[in-house]
Amino acid sequence: MPSALPDGEAVPHDGSLPAHALTGLGERPFGFYLHVPYCASRCGYCDFNTYTATELRSSGAVASQETYAGNLVSEIRLARRVLGEAELPVQTVFFGGGTPTLLPAADLVRALAAIRDEFGLAPGAEVTTEANPETVSPAYLAELRAGGFNRISFGMQSAKAHVLQLLDRHHTPGRPEACVAEARAAGFEHVNLDLIYGTPGETDEDWRASLDAAIGAGPDHVSAYSLIVEEGTKLAARVKRGELPMIDDDVHADRYLIAEEALSEAGFHWYEVSNWATTEAGRCRHNELYWTGADWWGAGPGAHSHVGGVRWWNAKHPAAYAQALAEGRTPALGREVLPEEDRRVERILLELRLREGIPLGLLAPEGLAAAGRAVKVGLLDETAFAAGRAVLTLQGRLLADGVVRDLVD
Repeated sequence: MPSALPDGEAVPHDGSLPAHALTGLGERPFGFYLHVPYCASRCGYCDFNTYTATELRSSGAVASQETYAGNLVSEIRLARRVLGEAELPVQTVFFGGGTPTLLPAADLVRALAAIRDEFGLAPGAEVTTEANPETVSPAYLAELRAGGFNRISFGMQSAKAHVLQLLDRHHTPGRPEACVAEARAAGFEHVNLDLIYGTPGETDEDWRASLDAAIGAGPDHVSAYSLIVEEGTKLAARVKRGELPMIDDDVHADRYLIAEEALSEAGFHWYEVSNWATTEAGRCRHNELYWTGADWWGAGPGAHSHVGGVRWWNAKHPAAYAQALAEGRTPALGREVLPEEDRRVERILLELRLREGIPLGLLAPEGLAAAGRAVKVGLLDETAFAAGRAVLTLQGRLLADGVVRDLVD
């Protein structure tokens, strides 16, 4: 089941923010995330806030896919009221899920048009949707592109049928690569393929084959994530019953090194621990909003937002979300105002994962001492450290979580 929302203070019915959160609005990058919670079936490893048609059947029309685009438009208009009249052109838009492309392309274009009408899009704005390979066609992609989308991210996960089967992925091997060609033909400037490594039963050779297939398809961005067995998922239950083995950390590290070697040789460059792009323009600018603590509005059930040091989150169930909007109130269930110390720690947690690293001035004395020790054992780059920054080495990327803990403890 999807993970639980955090606790937090109550949100005013109109969604209004503290005045200090609006200070400097527009001076920081601003983006929109739109969550589409529908999936044709639930993947065994997924704990995202997603629902199948069967799970929503008792909720009726209020939670249906057919009416969902209208709900997103309502929240976009709410965002405009909450954020006031400040000039706030949107630099990035990202439709995630779930499976956004289960909705008609016209619905995604309608939601994007609402953002354009209410806020305006900055010149060169990045507009992305996630997509499952089995849910798109050349005509669908052409409609998205004509409607203003210029980046698409396909969930490939693996090129091997037995790995896809264990992950409960339903596309056939080869379909994601064909999708890349179709997206390029439709005029998409940037295309990503998502991969997962460390699935039980996957071999090094399987992983190399997946990387070769992804690279050969011609995307300009690849994301590669280690499989995490999340509590409450079908996969976790199978591991707990002993049906599947847990993959140890050494295997995950070896797979990461294989990915780094293959992608680097193919002209991809890492810019975040799990993300590689062929060019600077190919980097996912929307994710960089998250990693650098910028401002974004998250629309949709369970979506999280952040503006000026205030973070809030929406009701998780599509019916509760839709009901709040129908009653003219915010769907937000709770929020927190982040103290400066928490914001400093979050910067370290997130920005250290980036190729540029963090300025040493962010670190407390204990963290700075820990950074010096990390340099000595090869986890942080010595040259960058001498220039005043903490930047992960390849070995440091393998142990990034541990390095971060040392720098913030």
